[in-house]
Amino acid sequence: MTDLFKLGVNYWPRKKAMYWWKQFDAEEVREEFNIIKSIGLGWVRIFLLWEDFQPTPDAVDANALKNLETVADIAREHGLKLDVTFFTGHMSGPNWSPSWLLDANETCKLQVISQNKVVEGGYRNPYTDEVARNAQRLLVKTVVSRLRGHKGVGMWNLGNEPDLFAVPPTREIGVEWLNNMKKTIRGVDPVTPITCGLHADSLIKSEPHRPNDTFTVLDVAVMHSYPMYSDISRSPLDPWYVPFTCALTSALSGGKPTLMEEFGGCTVAPNEPSQVWEWEAYGKPRQQFMASETDMADYLELVLENLVKVGASGAFLWCYADYVEELWDKPPCDEVKHERFFGLVRPDGTLKPHAEVLKRFSQRLPHVQAPTHPLTLDVTPDEYYNAPHATMKRLYNAWIEQFGL
Repeated sequence: MTDLFKLGVNYWPRKKAMYWWKQFDAEEVREEFNIIKSIGLGWVRIFLLWEDFQPTPDAVDANALKNLETVADIAREHGLKLDVTFFTGHMSGPNWSPSWLLDANETCKLQVISQNKVVEGGYRNPYTDEVARNAQRLLVKTVVSRLRGHKGVGMWNLGNEPDLFAVPPTREIGVEWLNNMKKTIRGVDPVTPITCGLHADSLIKSEPHRPNDTFTVLDVAVMHSYPMYSDISRSPLDPWYVPFTCALTSALSGGKPTLMEEFGGCTVAPNEPSQVWEWEAYGKPRQQFMASETDMADYLELVLENLVKVGASGAFLWCYADYVEELWDKPPCDEVKHERFFGLVRPDGTLKPHAEVLKRFSQRLPHVQAPTHPLTLDVTPDEYYNAPHATMKRLYNAWIEQFGL
């Protein structure tokens, strides 16, 4: 019997965003998880903001740990499973670093935030710094020990688009780190699946975060993908680009079904047409495609059907909510203005049309199926990464032509 197609959402509260753990409110979580359940979703991906859970490298915050257990309890009450993401890390534009990892002599291409403030400089590499590695093992062991066997936990996740936070100096160091983290988890919890949240950059760059390395070590292949950020997709709402990245991840990972762990798009206000916003972010010009609510609903309906056709194991939308106006002058919403409007629900908590699409899709109880639109690599994974961007583009165009899409 085939598995049910996993349906879920990436979660930050609409009134708290990345400040959730510092201002934790169990009733807020209970109310929003109830909405998530009512949409027909079964999974919620949550993020352990690293500095909130580990304000010092040699201790895990007891209050944060207690609040995490409360979230797991609320998930269980609602029949939901959590995808628990460690070492966050990169999130929605900036990189959020524990203060003990900071190093003024290091540099970072992205904005760095620590203790609610933008800071200058960067931080030590967590793949090679021994203090950071010991801290990571402690955090993983402590959290997994606390929640081992909990009915509200469905998956452990070793990072969110980790290459945007830090890159291991070599592939070998990256694989060793994955094995070390997996060994730490398996020493406590022998059964819960483990993954790591890679995104489409790992398909177009040759740096040491590759699906064929990561998902050989870990249990669940995942991908994060957005056509509006790709020069390979055919349009900002190309309905085959996201499924293709799943098919490509599976092909690179030895045929494992891939979970589309993060995808979606930001929308304009109700009744406004799709448009492109232009503004300055982090001192540079920024353009962002913003879909109308109806265009986003139409896009999602097609993508969900197409994910099933490529044999994907599930789909988690980014993200649960638009953020309330009180957050718009705080990172990340102050600079990356589109992040204010990425949700399934509006700032007032009402559902957008694409939430209704998810609800209808979930009522069919779709199952994971053998791909009707498979992708067969004509190169080895190592050959692919000799020129990943060009190879991905070539494969996509050939795949589109093969199936007349």
